[in-house]
Amino acid sequence: MAANYWASTQRRHWQFSRETLTNIRQQLEDDDRNLVQQYPLPDRRLLSLFFNQQLSKLGKRMSVRQQALATTQVYIRRFYSKVEIRRTNPYLVLATALYLACKMEECPLHIRVVVSEARQIWPDFIVSDVSKLGECEFYLISEMNSQLIIHHPYRTLHELQATLSMAQDDISLAWSIINDHYLTDLPLLFPPHVVAVTAIFLAMTLKPTQAGLQAAASTAAALSSTSTMPKDQSGPNTGVLSTQQKKVQNLVSWLAEGEIDIKAVVDCSQEIISLYDVWEQYNEKTCKEQVGRFVKARGLDK
Repeated sequence: MAANYWASTQRRHWQFSRETLTNIRQQLEDDDRNLVQQYPLPDRRLLSLFFNQQLSKLGKRMSVRQQALATTQVYIRRFYSKVEIRRTNPYLVLATALYLACKMEECPLHIRVVVSEARQIWPDFIVSDVSKLGECEFYLISEMNSQLIIHHPYRTLHELQATLSMAQDDISLAWSIINDHYLTDLPLLFPPHVVAVTAIFLAMTLKPTQAGLQAAASTAAALSSTSTMPKDQSGPNTGVLSTQQKKVQNLVSWLAEGEIDIKAVVDCSQEIISLYDVWEQYNEKTCKEQVGRFVKARGLDK
């Protein structure tokens, strides 16, 4: 097992540039052009929202820990960077990835329990034969080249709480943003510590509102073009606002003096803000119908 991210297979084999990841996916679609044209799917981020929603339902039924759910989402994203989604039964892949992730995160579930609970949620797409999930497990492991150790941003968030004087509200919001980043390609694009710093930055410079998101985007852009810490502009404001501003200044100063890739933090911030923008377009019924259409038509539910 890799002791740290820098020596891990995650860094050496599963971190891509945007261009490389785009080319990989384009090649998958080109190889199955007829399937892609016959069965159109929603925006990848909307599909990720749908899968996350389904995974949360399954995980809740079995009281699965958040880190195991996060590992599941990374497995799914890795797997579908190697296999065209229309060649699979995504519901079976979700259940299998969760089963495998729980093993790796040392909170194992019995295979019969996973199959039984999955059938309760998706009776039209999951059969009672546990061997199907077993076969899919080997398929996932093979496509991921048995590289199953995942390093998450949660550890960095925990380590920086005291350093950056984070309040409990800041920590909770940063944790939530980290959870949300699994709905994007960020786990395949950036190291976990960059994602953690991005979540902290967003949590401490915004409230979960559209105006706050746009303000954070502007701050991120400004941060990327300067290494100097902004002057205290609190003026006559006192109390909570002044305290929060001081914390933000402390964060910006820490970023400027540290070795964190500021451009990467800005890129991550913009990706997460983009996710929140597209979230408003999400329609569960549409995603469900489009996924179900190719699964049923191709007999992948058998």
